[in-house]
Formats: sequence, structure tokens, C-alpha cells
Amino acid sequence: MDETVVKSLYTPNCQQEAFNLLSKLAVNLPGIIFQVLQQQDGSVFIPYVSSGCEYLYEIEPETVQADFQVLYKLIHPLDVKAFAESIAVCSTNFTPWHWEGRIITPSGKLKWIQCTSQPELQPNGDFLWNGLVMDITDRKQTQEKLQETEARYQAILDAIPDLMFRISRDGEYLDLKSEGANVTLSREEIVGKHVQELLPSDVAAISLEAIAKTLDSGTLQTCEYQLPTPLGARDYETRLVVSGQDEILAIVRDITERKQAEAALQNLAQKFAKAFSCSPDSITISTLQEGRFIEVNDSFVELSGYERDEAIGKTSFELNLWVHDRDRLNLLQNLQATGVVRNLEFEFRQKSGKIITTLLSAEVIDLDGIPSILAVHHDITERKQVEAQLRLSAERDRLLAETLVRIRSSLNLEQILQTTVTEVRQFLQADRVFIGLNNANLEIRTLAESVDPKYPSISGWSTNDEAYLKELRNLLKDNLVRVVEDVTQVAVSPKVKAHCEKFQTKASLAVPIMLGDELFGALIANQCSGSRHWQPIEIDLLQQMSEQVAIAIHQSQIYQELAELNTNLEHQVEERTAQLQQKMQEVEELHRVKDVVLHTVAHDLRTSVMGNLMVLKNLLNQGVGCGEQGAGGRGQGENSSPLHPSPRPSASYAQSPIPVSRSIIERMIQGNDRQLTMINSLLEINSCEKQGIDIKHEPVKLSTLLGGTFVQLEPMLTQNQATLRNLVPANLPLVMADATRLQKVLAHLITHSLQNNPPGLNFILSATVEGGMIRTQIQDDGVVMSKLECDRLFDLHVRDPQDCCSTSIGLKMYLCRKVIKAHGGEIGVISNRKRGLTFWFTLPLATSSATNRP
Repeated sequence: MDETVVKSLYTPNCQQEAFNLLSKLAVNLPGIIFQVLQQQDGSVFIPYVSSGCEYLYEIEPETVQADFQVLYKLIHPLDVKAFAESIAVCSTNFTPWHWEGRIITPSGKLKWIQCTSQPELQPNGDFLWNGLVMDITDRKQTQEKLQETEARYQAILDAIPDLMFRISRDGEYLDLKSEGANVTLSREEIVGKHVQELLPSDVAAISLEAIAKTLDSGTLQTCEYQLPTPLGARDYETRLVVSGQDEILAIVRDITERKQAEAALQNLAQKFAKAFSCSPDSITISTLQEGRFIEVNDSFVELSGYERDEAIGKTSFELNLWVHDRDRLNLLQNLQATGVVRNLEFEFRQKSGKIITTLLSAEVIDLDGIPSILAVHHDITERKQVEAQLRLSAERDRLLAETLVRIRSSLNLEQILQTTVTEVRQFLQADRVFIGLNNANLEIRTLAESVDPKYPSISGWSTNDEAYLKELRNLLKDNLVRVVEDVTQVAVSPKVKAHCEKFQTKASLAVPIMLGDELFGALIANQCSGSRHWQPIEIDLLQQMSEQVAIAIHQSQIYQELAELNTNLEHQVEERTAQLQQKMQEVEELHRVKDVVLHTVAHDLRTSVMGNLMVLKNLLNQGVGCGEQGAGGRGQGENSSPLHPSPRPSASYAQSPIPVSRSIIERMIQGNDRQLTMINSLLEINSCEKQGIDIKHEPVKLSTLLGGTFVQLEPMLTQNQATLRNLVPANLPLVMADATRLQKVLAHLITHSLQNNPPGLNFILSATVEGGMIRTQIQDDGVVMSKLECDRLFDLHVRDPQDCCSTSIGLKMYLCRKVIKAHGGEIGVISNRKRGLTFWFTLPLATSSATNRP
């Protein structure tokens, strides 16, 4: 039943009659007839649902009557809101209900439905809703497609710059769209005119016929024609569609360029045909299954050796092209898998029987309904030969390099020669390779050989036949290579011929082994299976190998000569060794005498200096001397012990009858102090050089040690108006050190700065942990030193004789480095960029194992 008829039945006067009629027809309707009873208390029941529910909703009517909520679950999520709103309006106002939306059936189908219902007030106050649900999926899909089509065509119409006309059935121009089109007439000159007035008669007749056919059939019609224009003759295509009652829409497009392109395409096809026939690579078209040739080009004829009429109609197997039949099967499998192959390497057999290598690229094409293979063969035979030559060259270079290494690393001549002939035969794939040498008895013998077991060995063969030897030497005269590809074609003496027959030699390659200008022997390769063409790379290999063999032989001779010389040298070495031992004893005696002299002189000097000091200090302390205030320099004696400074005279003294000034006595004391310190340093250095420094390692807390040292140095710092800022952290790890010797090192470093700077020096002490060591730095703001002075400060060397203190200071610095080195650390000095020096030294951290040592 038509939907409009169903809607017309839903009026208040005939609603029940319509429902009764539709109920009878429900079986034949593509929808659902339903009744919904809404009672006054708000409850809802489904008195009736037609059997179409099972078709439309895929749910049994009884299920819906039992719980109508199951229908809500089928509503498309995007349509639930609109559905709920429409139900709410009708339930509140009791107005007719009309809703269209989508549902998703239990099987997953998307359907469009149209729901219509009319409320009817019952005598008891309830409302009975009689309704119809129609499946409008087809209509919606048709509408959507129509809308999509309209939108698409509208977009096309908006996008294309074609000329468009509205034309009546009788050919009158009703309207036009000319934006972007090349139109020479104005709108006023076109609208209202007939096609006969504006177009040539033949074109007008074609147009009127197409208009009539479009309106009568309602289908798209197309016609092409040519018109003269100011730009010359142009080709046009007109598409006509029905746009209204007795009118069509004509879209006129300039297809001149397309026509020209089609002509160009035909020309291009001809060019491709020429490319097929003229390609330097072989191109064939053959059936997929059998491999029967349909077409081949001239390059195939040249490559294969078969003429076109010999190849076309034959299969590749009939022409015996495949060297390996399985290659054709592999090609088919690859084509069936991907439809195309690229650059697969195959071997093919030419008509002459020669084997060539090609790169095959193929693709499956449809040729008049027949699956075919378009194949291109690129001949790479020469390239493969070049690659083989390169591999041979690489193998030759490897062989030469290994032979050279063996010669350099071994003196076993027999082993070198045997390995050489073995590897050369493997490289050449020859039947025999051997080395024949002259010996001292003027004969030739085989020294090393590698031979195929199928052929007789030449090992051990020798001859002293002078005539025969002379002929063999003449064959290699002037250092020439002897190349014999077939011994039967070479004129030789009966002895040489007999020799070749005895050892089954069919071809030979021999290169001389030269020692200077002397022919020492030959490196020879034999082919016993038949004649052979010796390649240039093989000849070059034997030439280079003969040079290496000559080097090995020469090296062996030199080694023998060296062995003889070595025997003589052993006796000379024994004699020289005895002489050296005697000299060593003399040197030891000199050292002993030096030590005796050093200690004797030091003892005498110490006694004299100490006696002078005692007298001078006693004299000074008793006030012996005149009343002159001493000007004996700043502070204590420059070379006195830094931890035990000499006492400074008091401010006032008693008058002495001895006419000696106070400053003279002080200078004498300072001089004797320096001498005593220098003597002690010399003795300590001598002891260090002979026995080393005895370091008593024990865990030491660096901050505590430094603090105690600076307490002892405080008087000297005060006397020199110097300040010291201690930045050493208290939580530094322990170090393994000799505290007494470290205190002396610190004192010497600070004393060095004090003695080389005016009063008022400032020190900064710091320490850090770096890589298992503690680095201590003592920085001052005094004078700087050159890099050479910094580098030599801790060396033991002759100092400036004009500086009375330099030697003493140098000895102390040298001892400082000895002490730090004995601890396992390093010491140095850095001259700061602007002002002052930075002394530094490192000490190893105390480890658990070190701290537990007894």
C-alpha cells in the first residue's frame, strides 16, 4: 500500500476503520502495525504488534509486547535523542507522532524506518495510539545517493570552467553560464536566440537531434563537433541532460587539446613500437603457460642468434634457451606471487651453444585476453667476466700478500717454497706447479712441487747434462716468460720433447727466478690434461711469485751467512762481556770511594760548622759584641730548619769588650746554618739515591696533619707578616702517609715562597678528592715564574752560583719530590696567570686493605 494512502487514513473520523483494515493487510505490508495503550497512571502496554516486526526488527512480536524497551536498544546512537524528544512531545500534548530514524538490527543491519501514530481518547480516559512503522531504507539510500550525486554534480559544475546553456526543446537559448569560458558573444547576443541562428546548419541539426533524444529518453546524450573561431578551428564536446520540463542543460567543453592529445598518443604508441624494435636490450612477449614466443625484437635476434621466424611460435624449451630448466619454473612462481620480477640473474644458451648471463625483468600482461609475459633481457656476460677477473685479481693479491708475510716471518725456505707451489696450483687450477733450482754442482733439481695425483710427480728429478741445462737456460734467457699453450706446436730438442712426454706435459708456463743478474731457477706450471690458454693475470701472478721466491732464497742465503757471523760474534761477545764486568767492578769501587769521601767531607764540615755555630751563638747570647743592632736579614736563617728555627737575638745586649758587630755575628750564624742544612740535604739525597726513602705508611687525617704543621709554622709566618687561609674540609678521607715527612714537605714549600717574596705574602690552602687521590694545593699571591723554571723547580741540577740560597732551596725541592713519589703521588707547581704560584701534590687514599696492614 502506498505511504500517502496510509497517512490519509489517519484522521480522527476513520482512524479505527483504518486500523482494522491495515490489520487485515498487515501480512502483506513491508512494515509494522502496532497499538500502544497509555493509561491515565502513565503505564504503557502494547496490545498489538503485527508480524512484520520479525522482518523489520528481527524480533518476535511477542517479545516486543512483553517488553517494548527492546526496541529502544535498536535505535542508532545518533538518533536516540531525537526519538526521545519526539516521544516526549507526543506523550505530553497528545498530538500525532511522526519520526524518521535509523535502527541497528541484532544481525548488524542498518535500516531507516518511518514511524507514524495517531492518539485516540478512550471512554475511560486512556489514550490508544494506533501506528504504522515503515521500512524506508531503500528510499533513504536512494535519497542519499541522489543527494550525493547532486552534490557531486553540483561541485563538478561549480568547479569546471565549461560553458553551460539551458535550451528549450525547440532550440531556444534560455540561459547560460559563461564564467571562465572562451565566449566571443555577449549574454544578450545569445539568450533568446535559436541554435539555427548561432550555429552552422550541420552543427544545429546535430544539436536539435541530441536535445530531442535527451528529453525523450531522459538520459545523458553526448555529441562532438567542430566550430571555426578567431583562434582557428576548435573541437567541442556537448553533454546534454534534462534540467526541467521540455528543457535541457548543455555543457559545452573545448576538447581541442584532448583531440590533440589523442593524436599525440597515437604518435607515442608508434614511438613505443619503435622503442620495442630498436631497444638495445632483448625484449620478448611470450605466453605465460607455455613460454611460446608471440613477438621478439631485433636485439633478441642478435643476442640469441635465432631469426624472428625461427623464434616466433616456438617455446623457449624448443629453442633450448634455458641452461637450467628449473629457472623457468622459478620465474613462473615469482610472477604468480607478485606479477612482476626485476633483475633476476639467469643463464641462457645461444643458438651457437655459447652460454651467456642476463638480468631478466618480466611482467605479466594481458594480450588480447591471453596471459603473457613481457620480458627484458640485459646481457651482463662481459660484466660477469670482469667481476671474475676482479675476483682473480683479489685472490692473486691475497696470495702475494700472504707469501710476502710468510717470507718475512719465517726462515724455513723449504716450507715457504712448498706452500707457494701448493697455493699457486690452487689459484691456477693447473695439474702441476713446481720450482726447479740450480745448485752448487751445476745441476737442476726440483725443490718443491704440487701435482694432481693423476699425473706423474717431478719431485726429486734432477740432471747434470750440461747441454740439456744450457738449452733450458736459453729457453728463459733475458728474463723472459716462456708461455707454451700446446707443446706439440713448439720446436724443441728431442731431450725436452722426451721430458714432456715422460711427465705428460701438454702446456707449460715458466718464469725465471733471478738473483741479481743470475738465473737461479724457474717457477713452472704444467697442464697435463690438454692444451691451455694462459691468461695475462695468471702470467702476472707467476712473475710476481717468482720475485717473492727469489727474495725468500736470498733471505735464506743471508740467514746462513748471518749464522756463520753469529758464531764468530759469540766469541767476541764473551770477550766483551768479561771486559764489561771488569769495568763494572771498577765503577763500583769508584762509588765506594765517592761515598767514603762524601761522608768524610760531610763529617769534617759538620764538625767545623757545628763548632762555629756553638761559639757564635754562645758569643751572641752572652752579649759579646758592640751595641750595633743586627741587620741580619728578615726572620730566621734562610736555610735553617723550618720547624726548628735558630733563636733570634733579643732586643738589647750587654756591652762586650770584643769589637765585633752584632750583624756580623748574625750573618756568620746564618751562613753556618745554610752550610749545615746543605750538608744534611746532601747526605739525605745520597741516602735516597742508594737506599731509597724509608716511608712509614699509616692512615693520616690530612686536615689534622695540616693543622699541626701550620701551628709549628706560625712563628715564621708571623715574622714574615704572612697570612694563611685554610680551606681544607675536615671530612676528607684518610690518606696513607708518613706524617713527619709530609710536614717537612709542607714546610719546604711555604719556606720557598717566603724566601722568594717580600713580607706580607698571603697563602690559601685547599684539598679535593680526585680519582682515588687527594690533591692538595698551596696558592700564594707572590711573584710568578717562567714555565721553564716551573718545570725544573723539583729537579736536581746546578743552580745559579750568584744566588747563595738557590742550591739549598733546590736540594729541598728535590727531596720534596722524592718524598711525594715515595708515597705514590705527584708534585708540581703552576705559575698563575696574574700573580703568584700554586704548589700541588697528590696522595693516595687509605684503603681497607692498607689500613689493616701491620
